[in-house]
Amino acid sequence: MNKPAKKTTAVKPKLKTPVKKSGAPAKKKTGESAATFISAQIDVGFGNHLYLRGEGPGLTWDHGIAMDCTGAGLWTASVKNAKVPVTFKLLVNDVSWNTGNDYVVAPGQSITVTPSF
Repeated sequence: MNKPAKKTTAVKPKLKTPVKKSGAPAKKKTGESAATFISAQIDVGFGNHLYLRGEGPGLTWDHGIAMDCTGAGLWTASVKNAKVPVTFKLLVNDVSWNTGNDYVVAPGQSITVTPSF
């Protein structure tokens, strides 16, 4: 007589449950403040560019920083680490200044302007 085959059961190793990382945002460095966002709604014409000059981190009245064209007639820029209000004007091709008074935005806030030239 043949002996019945010995039945063996394999033991599956227990898999470790993956640890979920917290979705909490990284802490800000001491002294770091939220960005100040500046948007301008204007069509400056094909091939032209809008620039930002003023007072605030990274800004001067002597040389402009190029704004990003993010949509049809929408230009944006951000100023990081402003501790006091940001004062600015806009220029087409960093040459032609917008008319009227300077624009002012509080640190960490957003502003959308419609400049005239």
